Amino acid sequence: MKETDIDELKRHRAEESIRKKFHKQLFTPFAKACKTYKLIEEGDHIAVCISGGKDSMLMAKLFQEIQRHRQCNFELTFLVMDPGYNKENRELIESNAKALGIPITVFESDIFDAVDTIEKSPCYLCARMRRGYLYSRAKALGCNKIALGHHYDDVIETILMGMLHGAQIQTMMPKLHSTNFEGMELIRPLYLVRESDICAWRDYNDLHFLQCACHFTETCSTCHEDGTTSSKRLETKKLIAALKKDNPFVESNIFRSVENVNLDTVIEYKKDGVRHHFLDDY
Repeated sequence: MKETDIDELKRHRAEESIRKKFHKQLFTPFAKACKTYKLIEEGDHIAVCISGGKDSMLMAKLFQEIQRHRQCNFELTFLVMDPGYNKENRELIESNAKALGIPITVFESDIFDAVDTIEKSPCYLCARMRRGYLYSRAKALGCNKIALGHHYDDVIETILMGMLHGAQIQTMMPKLHSTNFEGMELIRPLYLVRESDICAWRDYNDLHFLQCACHFTETCSTCHEDGTTSSKRLETKKLIAALKKDNPFVESNIFRSVENVNLDTVIEYKKDGVRHHFLDDY
C-alpha cells in the first residue's frame, strides 16, 4: 500500500472517530466551550498553534470539524513554530500533520538556544517566549486570535497550584486579550475536554505525537515523565487523583470553585491591579 493511501486511511479513521466514537467526549465539549465562552466569532482568522503534541494536534482536527459545520464564517491557519527541534522531532510533526490532513505553516525561531543557558525556570521563560513569537507571526499572517491546546485538567491543576504554591486564587482563562499585541486574543477551545479522553482518541487511532517540545527534557528537572509539565504540576496531578478516590466530584468542584467566588466572604481581592479589602466597605 502506498504511503499516500496509508495517510488517507489514518486521516479518515481519526476524523471518523471524532464524529462517532469520541463525539460526546471530544467534539461536544469543544463546541460547548466555543459557544459558552464565545471563542469563535464571525470573521475570525484563528492561528491554531501546533506544538506537535496530542493536545494541539487534536485541537487542529476539532477546528477542522467545527468549520465543516459552517455555522460561522472564520479562517484557520495551522501554525507550527520550530524553536530548535532536532531533525527527528521536526519530521514527526510534519509527518503527523500530513497524515492527518492538517496543512501546517512552519516558521523557525531560536528559543531553545536562548533558554539553554538559563538555570532558573527555563520552562517558564521558554513558554513566555514561544507565546510572544506565536502572537507576532500570527498577527503578521493577518490572524486576530491564537488558539492554544490547554485542556480541562490543565485548568484545574492551575487553580490548585495557584492556591498551594502561589498563595492566590486564579484560573487559566478560556480567553484573554493580549497585553503586548493590540487586537490579538488568546483562546483555549479544549477548555472543557478531559486529558484522558484525548489520550483515548490518540491510542484508539494508534497515533504517536511529540511528548515534549523541549530539547533538553531528559536532563531537565522541571519536566515530568510525559514531558509536558513541571514537577509541581505533576505533584498536583497526583494529588487530585488521590483526592478523587474518596471524592469523585473533586475535579468538577475545583473547576466550579472559580465560578462561584463570593466576594462577601473574601478578605482581599485585586481588580484591574487595584487591591480591595473587606474593611473598605465594612
